Amino acid sequence: MEIAGFIGAVLIGVTLGLLGGGGSILTIPILVYLFKMEVVPATAYSLFIVGTTSLVGIIPKYKAKHIDFRTGLTFGIPSLASVFITRKWIVPSIPDIVLTLDSFAFTKRILVLGLFALLMIATSYSMIKGRRELTQKVGSKRVLQLVIQGVGIGLLTGLVGAGGGFLIIPALVLLAGLPMKVATGTSLFIIGINSLLGFTGDVMNLDIAWQFLLTIALLSVIGILIGNRLVGYFSSQNLRKAFGWFTMIMGTGILVRELLWGGI
Repeated sequence: MEIAGFIGAVLIGVTLGLLGGGGSILTIPILVYLFKMEVVPATAYSLFIVGTTSLVGIIPKYKAKHIDFRTGLTFGIPSLASVFITRKWIVPSIPDIVLTLDSFAFTKRILVLGLFALLMIATSYSMIKGRRELTQKVGSKRVLQLVIQGVGIGLLTGLVGAGGGFLIIPALVLLAGLPMKVATGTSLFIIGINSLLGFTGDVMNLDIAWQFLLTIALLSVIGILIGNRLVGYFSSQNLRKAFGWFTMIMGTGILVRELLWGGI
């Protein structure tokens, strides 16, 4: 299981390099099901791994001028505040048993992984369907929508430990009017700063196994360097559709497993 987990860590980075998002879709299942971690530490570690890998991945995007820092900060600053508040105060305040119905206990684990699975299924739809590019000028109304989405995605990122790339990219394309390549690079920038700041909230609440965490992060960084090299050899549309179907199957499997078998 651990060998599979280390291989999966490389694939986290490859996915981020190829698609500009989706790393956390692999990270959390790898940590929870292969390394047998508890869900809250797993979401914290996911933030660090995906955040570190994303920031390394923006280097070639920056050189290619595929990052819009102004839009990234417009979206990212509200998201940063939201994700930090969520990790520092909201997640620790959620009780281990959220709700009990007869013999069924709706636990914190089911809540977090259930939300994560629903996020996977929702984002898989956008990957399979594809997106259209827009080039319209961004008005004040769209800036406000961008800020609101930033807060919402920050909250979701904090709750489930997911970078939210496949939510961020549509917002950047549809609301900010960024071309897909620029939206992908800007998404990595937002994911990086979002995830790492969110993780600082966990450092204050959790005991971190730094050697293990840094090992997984290093393997993921190697993966994103591989992914950046491979991206020119594949059709981005076909990659997204294939990964979309994989994400839908994974999300459905996690949802069924947690609800019916309690993660066994």
